[in-house]
Amino acid sequence: MATQSVTREARSSSWLRRAAKPYVHPYVGGILLGIVLFLAFFITGNGLGASGGMNRLLVVVEDAIVPDHVDTTPYLLEMAGGDRNPLDSWVVFVTIGVVIGGFTSGWLHGRLKVETNRGPRVPIRLRWVMAFVGGAFMGYGARLARGCTSGQALSGGAVLSVGSWAFMFAVFGGAYALAYFVRKLWN
Repeated sequence: MATQSVTREARSSSWLRRAAKPYVHPYVGGILLGIVLFLAFFITGNGLGASGGMNRLLVVVEDAIVPDHVDTTPYLLEMAGGDRNPLDSWVVFVTIGVVIGGFTSGWLHGRLKVETNRGPRVPIRLRWVMAFVGGAFMGYGARLARGCTSGQALSGGAVLSVGSWAFMFAVFGGAYALAYFVRKLWN
């Protein structure tokens, strides 16, 4: 009886354990991303982006908790004011698709697992704190720049927007300048 339950348990969790497949070649990935971006512009008239969708998902929560704040803030009023539904936007579906697609790809390629990537001498808690701080800075920067790296760099860069190219150079320059100070988190 115990053997049957162990076998059943092993089978039920085996869908998570798959052999890891190699990563796609960067040039192939870049070409595929370019095709997806072209198709996004061609089919929907919009590029790619994620921070706008995440922002709208957060506005749904904010509207449920503090609707008066949403109704008195001009930036939020454009998305959810009156009887507007903040989820009524193409970028929400792009964001949901990214999450579903990432999960599916991780599962299909045997890379779906819970882990914390870090340097050998870095405590897990410090790695999580630094990830949260970095994510907060990137989120704030994305709202300040009116788009995240995918929206600004990919979509804006593809249509040769000067502001998007300036944003892209600033992101890479800032990352290289900061990398010296946080390199010990990975070594």
